[in-house]
Amino acid sequence: MELFCFCRSSRELWTILLGRSALREPAQIEEELDRNWERLLQGLCYYKTPSSSAAEKLKADKGVAQPLKDFGLRISKLLGLDQQQSVQILQCYLQEDYRGTRNTLKDVLQDERPSQALLLKIADYYYEERVCHLRCVLLLLTYFQDERHPYRVEYSNCVNKLEKDLVTNYQKQFETLFKAESPTWETHGNLMTERQVSRWFLQCLREQSLLLEILFLYYAYFEMGPGDLLSFTKMFKEQGFGLRQTNRHLVDKSMDALVDRIGYFSCLILVEGMDIDFLHKCALEDRTEQHQFSNTPEMDQMLLTFGDIPHHGPVLLAWVLLRHTLSPDESSPVIRRIGNTSLQLGVFQYLTTMLQGLGGTGNNCTASTARMCIYGLLSFVITSFEEETLGSQQHLINAACEVLSAPSLAELFWETKPTMGLGMILDSAMGMFPHKTGLLLQLLTALLSDKSTAKKVYIFLDKMSFYTEVYKTKPNDVISRDDETLWRRQAPKLLYPLGLGQTNLRMPQGVLGQVAVGEQGYVVRWDYSYSAWILFTCEIEMLLHVVSTADVILHCERVKPILDLVHKMISTDWTVSDCLLPLTSRIYMLLQRLTSVINPPVDVIASCANCLIVLAARMPGKVWSSLHHTGFLPFASSPLTNMAQSISAEGMKAGNYGNLLVLIEQPRGEYAVTIAFLRLVTTLVKGQLGSTQDKGLIPCVLLVLKEMLPTYHKWRYNTHGVRERIGCLILELVHAILNLSPEGEASGSTPTLQSLCIYSLANTEAGQAVVNIMGVGVDTIDVVLAAQPSSGGSEGPGQILIQTVKLAFSVTNNVIRLKPPSSAVSPLEQALTQHGGHGSNLIAVLAKYIYHKHDPALPRLAIQLLKRLATVAPMSVYACLGGDAAAIRDAFLTRLQSRTEDMRIKVMILEFLTVAVETQPGLIELFLNLEVKDGAEGSKEFLLGEWSCLQVVLDLIDSRQQGKYWCPPLLHRAALAFLHALWQDRRDSAISVLRTKERFWENLTTPLFGILPSPSDITEPCVLETCAFVMKIIGLEIYYVVSGSLERSLKDALQKFSSGRRYEYWSQYVKSLVVHVAETEEDEGVHSFSETQMVISAWRMLLILSTSHVCHTPLHSSLWRLKKFPRILSNMAEELLVPMSVPCLRLGSMMATLLLILLKQWRSVVATAPDVLAPLSLILESVLQADQQLMESTKAKVFSALISISQLPQLLLCVCETVQDEALALIDSTRHAAQVRDVPDDKDSMETDAVRSVQKDQRDGVCVLALHLAKELCRADEDGEHWVLVMRKIPALHSILSALELSLRSKQNLYFTEAALHLLLTLARTPQGAAAVAGAGVIQSICLPLLSVYEVPSNGASQGFSRKSQDAPCWPGVYRLSMSLMEILLKTLRYNFINEALDFVGVHQERILQCLNAVRTVQSLVCLDEADHTVGFLLQLSRFCKEWQFHLPHLLRDVQINLCYLCQTCTYLLHSRNMLHHYLQKVKFAKNGEALASGPRAQRDPQTPSKAAAEGGGGEREEAEQKALLAVQCSLLKILSKTLATLQHFTPDCCQIILDQCMDLAEYRTLFVLSFTTSAFDADVAPSFGTLLATINVALSMLGEVVHPPNNFKSIQAPSSPACPVTSAVAPPRPRPAACCHLPSPQAPRPATRVRSLSSSWCRPSYATYRGRPTTWFSC
Repeated sequence: MELFCFCRSSRELWTILLGRSALREPAQIEEELDRNWERLLQGLCYYKTPSSSAAEKLKADKGVAQPLKDFGLRISKLLGLDQQQSVQILQCYLQEDYRGTRNTLKDVLQDERPSQALLLKIADYYYEERVCHLRCVLLLLTYFQDERHPYRVEYSNCVNKLEKDLVTNYQKQFETLFKAESPTWETHGNLMTERQVSRWFLQCLREQSLLLEILFLYYAYFEMGPGDLLSFTKMFKEQGFGLRQTNRHLVDKSMDALVDRIGYFSCLILVEGMDIDFLHKCALEDRTEQHQFSNTPEMDQMLLTFGDIPHHGPVLLAWVLLRHTLSPDESSPVIRRIGNTSLQLGVFQYLTTMLQGLGGTGNNCTASTARMCIYGLLSFVITSFEEETLGSQQHLINAACEVLSAPSLAELFWETKPTMGLGMILDSAMGMFPHKTGLLLQLLTALLSDKSTAKKVYIFLDKMSFYTEVYKTKPNDVISRDDETLWRRQAPKLLYPLGLGQTNLRMPQGVLGQVAVGEQGYVVRWDYSYSAWILFTCEIEMLLHVVSTADVILHCERVKPILDLVHKMISTDWTVSDCLLPLTSRIYMLLQRLTSVINPPVDVIASCANCLIVLAARMPGKVWSSLHHTGFLPFASSPLTNMAQSISAEGMKAGNYGNLLVLIEQPRGEYAVTIAFLRLVTTLVKGQLGSTQDKGLIPCVLLVLKEMLPTYHKWRYNTHGVRERIGCLILELVHAILNLSPEGEASGSTPTLQSLCIYSLANTEAGQAVVNIMGVGVDTIDVVLAAQPSSGGSEGPGQILIQTVKLAFSVTNNVIRLKPPSSAVSPLEQALTQHGGHGSNLIAVLAKYIYHKHDPALPRLAIQLLKRLATVAPMSVYACLGGDAAAIRDAFLTRLQSRTEDMRIKVMILEFLTVAVETQPGLIELFLNLEVKDGAEGSKEFLLGEWSCLQVVLDLIDSRQQGKYWCPPLLHRAALAFLHALWQDRRDSAISVLRTKERFWENLTTPLFGILPSPSDITEPCVLETCAFVMKIIGLEIYYVVSGSLERSLKDALQKFSSGRRYEYWSQYVKSLVVHVAETEEDEGVHSFSETQMVISAWRMLLILSTSHVCHTPLHSSLWRLKKFPRILSNMAEELLVPMSVPCLRLGSMMATLLLILLKQWRSVVATAPDVLAPLSLILESVLQADQQLMESTKAKVFSALISISQLPQLLLCVCETVQDEALALIDSTRHAAQVRDVPDDKDSMETDAVRSVQKDQRDGVCVLALHLAKELCRADEDGEHWVLVMRKIPALHSILSALELSLRSKQNLYFTEAALHLLLTLARTPQGAAAVAGAGVIQSICLPLLSVYEVPSNGASQGFSRKSQDAPCWPGVYRLSMSLMEILLKTLRYNFINEALDFVGVHQERILQCLNAVRTVQSLVCLDEADHTVGFLLQLSRFCKEWQFHLPHLLRDVQINLCYLCQTCTYLLHSRNMLHHYLQKVKFAKNGEALASGPRAQRDPQTPSKAAAEGGGGEREEAEQKALLAVQCSLLKILSKTLATLQHFTPDCCQIILDQCMDLAEYRTLFVLSFTTSAFDADVAPSFGTLLATINVALSMLGEVVHPPNNFKSIQAPSSPACPVTSAVAPPRPRPAACCHLPSPQAPRPATRVRSLSSSWCRPSYATYRGRPTTWFSC
């Protein structure tokens, strides 16, 4: 069924001409006007009546489906419209406004009841089409002479084409509409009910109003002939200026505004047709005969019959002026008669009402043109007739003020002579000043339009020449003439009864005054010069004096015009505010006094607040400091300390304003003060007062959120539109708060304005009120817009409602964005995401705003909120849409694929879909609309459905569409972002369809083959993002798809990319981007940095993946790599040369990551690169100069890279400098931290002394990485040639040892300590290094401070040993490293280090002895590892037993005894596997108990594991236990071998005992008792020769072990070696065998061997007790 509309609808044409579509170029506008100008000329005649010929043509049209033809005929009957046009209207409706799917349309057309509803909706659409048709012409006439409009030339050309026949056609159409008979059910079908007839008549009135508005604007620019004037006069007289409608019986109250507009425009057309401006000009130049209406007797006769309705008044007044000017003598009685009739009709009141009804002049050309017309009329009337004959001066001034509100008329007024036109009214009003202040000030307020007029008004009032007073009786202090026409003042007089020292006016003695006697008494006009501004100050002072008396009302009437003038003055020209300071400074006191009286004057209070709004916009701090003392605003009686107190409003007072709202405004239904209050608070909020003042505003905002926002819609209102206005102002205030910058936000628990606002909206009724506003829905907005009588503008109730809903969207979006994360769902989020039936779901309401067409920002903001909710809310948007999901999808895609749609809506739709790919699986499947190929179940091949968003996206990325107006770069970027989301989320079904699409990869990769502008010339940064998304998509495709399975077209594209030297191009372009960022950051800051960062990241990803996953690219060429690697280094250097720039450092960090990855893959190239060292040195120097906090992560990456290329020892100098600086910084920060802990809390807050930037100890910190890098460089420098020279230049070792000593003493900087010890271990392996380390004072830095890292209990227990992981950084690990360092230094330096070694063993003897003894009770790997290190050190020290015996004899004896017992313990544990396994189980249970006691509570009871875990985890647990047992056995074996080797040094050589008869055996102590019985595992049993025999047996059994692993176990191999270290240590054949310190790697199991058993009870065969293990363990 064809839904596409081939002709452009009138609404779409109107949107294009407004500039709200994608067609915004003048040439495109001109093309549309050329295509449609004839249609516009026809006006409403474009829509023809039904005819048989049209029916035949429709029947013969094969391009329209039969159901549409049939339904078109029903539309034609209902609307009385041509059959073919009826089908066109149907097609346009289905394209633009239909809220269903194609499938539902078929059902609707076949079902009677739904089809009737559809007919009525199409009728509404048709009426809107007719209105938009006329609005297009109105738009052309509005701006075709406006030089500021971008399409003025195009509009003007079109108006020239329309000029000839426009009036004739539109006048006939107006007559046709006026005379049209109402439709009936007999002529238009059963659906033409009374309600539809009323709807038809409302449309008829609206079209009449629009036609007359068009004719009025036309005649404002083109002259009307006498015949046309007579014709219009007859026509308007016949239809009573809209009051005598043919169908006037259908008029109801809702239509009164339209009927009035028809009368207004009828009146204005006739007045404009009389050409009063030209008449005035002819009268001034005395050539009245040239006027075209010099002889029109028919008009005279006709106008004599006027006078029965108010609309006649301006027409009669204009005609009186015309006849009086052209023939004053001939028609004076007629003139007098018509003039009196006009005055009796209240012509000036009518003019005021008419101009107010036409609306403001802000963006309303019709209202401005009407004021121009009436201005000419009023000016000439006042010039031609005496003011006294024109009726009330107040009515005249009211009309004049309404006229002067047009922007340009105030300037025109000041340019005319004061004796002509409206200047005469000003002179008359000045004559009664200051007796009557209101008239003059009202007129002067209207004359303020810009700075020039503001200065003229100020000067005018500053130099007053007359002072008018009224006396009921003659005063005593004057003398006069006999005729009482002139008085002279005999004594000076103070004009105001104010106190001494206050501002006053003093009239001097001798002043003359002209006297006129009237009804009020003597009216005296004193010849006295003064400044009216001083008089105004006195008036305000008088009001302050009488504020509590009965005269307050009279004085308020005098002061209010003054305040209104001051408000308009400072709003127009701020520069005069200093001159008005005496007035503005008294407003605060006035506000305080007036709001505290019993019956406050709300209009004066509102004027005061309006003045403060303007002042607050310029100096918010000053206004706040003066205002918060007045008591006007709400305030807190106690300090606000937390959010709960604030939300509860505890201790908060409503202030005078709150009382006024409740007691005065709400009962009356008038809210002038409330409107001013909301604007004032909003202005103060926008002024960014600061945290202290913002706290003062919290009560004001809380009053709004707690008392106003939830209930304002329930208040009483006297004026239509005020409710919507207040709601809009409340949301503007909230929106301003949510958009405050975070600067100056208070810290701690004290709430800020923003946090209070967020919490209130998220958790109180205020949020529900905002939700209710958003829930208004698109239908309600359309109804309000349709009910507006005006033709457009931005001041109608519909526009205010739209603005309010938009603010609600923005506020909600910001609340969700700024709300602190919380596990609990707030009431606002519940209200937003709760599911409801029958269309009440808010998500569905938000989605349906896509149907709104008037303001493109409304659906865009609704989609933006949907995007936010889809990201953060735990709900399914698809489920919320319910049965409307498919229809809403169709509407989204219709707007997305429309070529005239506003581009920003399209971008927002794509961004919403991009988010939905990851967060809304159901919704994205709906939009993808993929169908299984051939309908085969289980098939994995898909096709694009008819309503798939992928087809639209494919069209947007088509290379042939790029550059067209419907596919701008921003939209192209959004489409690629959506595709990237599909690849990133691995939507395989969609990806599989896209891969196989023809030209997909060619279109996708097209942006990468273009030539981008230089970075400094980029005007649309989204082009960079476009290329970045393409690179990421290609990278993901390369990564996920096997190289050989890539699509052929993608392979061709990659080949083209390689052969076209695009790798080289993009490498160079990335370099230019990097350089540009570095340069612009130094000058004016970085623009489009995020896009630059994104494209560099994408290029990095593509480069890495192309290197590792794609074959046959230039990236695999060593020559190419050799060329590009220095460029990458250069890019890093460019960024790091700007060390204080955050953007540059981010890019530098990204390039460092790329460097690290490529170093691994291109290692062979890097080794031969000639120019690598220079960039690396430059990078290092930049890193060293940068701020520590900014460069922390970047430094880590740079040093990691340097570690990877540590074969370059030339870098050692820079690294050692870094190590030295970082060590010194660490010393400072550690000492500072210690001082801070020791300093009492009352430290002076003004203290400014501080150490350099705080150095943090981190695993990947710069200092730690630098130490590791230095270690690697020293290891690479095997002969020590380089590092010796460096150490001579830089005392790095002393700095390291100083920092190490301080860290050990304070037990801080664990990572640094470990890294430093590793460096010292590396240095100590060579003689030169060991000498340097020892000479730098390592024993002084480590020996005593090392005591701080462990605690030795006084009872010698082993609580000091940790059960932490062996590899985890810990202080016991530092102790073990220190022990290893002492071992290596002693082994390397030997006698040169023996004294230091003895000092070390003496200091730590308790820990050493405790460690040797702890193996019996603690078999953890950590404990065994410390024992291994300890025995290793003792092994080296045992070589110097004589020195040891001399210095520490008692310790030597204790160590020997403990070593013997250690040998016994290890032997027993190695033999008794069951016992060892039991001990390890105890350790495991202890760990679990600790974990359960200290860790968080598990969700499942640990004693009741799941069944699956019980069944599946048994085998894995047993395997883990076997591994743990093996690891402990290996450690015990190592300890046993080193122990025996150490004991060997304490015994004489066997050969020496036999051969040397002089040997003194008393030198050696007895280690093992002479007993061959089996020893027990008991500390009271001394080790014996039986212990050694058992040790040999255990060693032999370890040699012969064979493990046959079961099939369900992984291979666990027993430690075996050709020569067991234990047997090597205890076997006596060799004189002094060397003890092996290493356990060889486990080898493959060997065949079992039987060895003859020695006599020992430990050596009987024993079978494994492990359940399920059939293998027998044999002991030798």
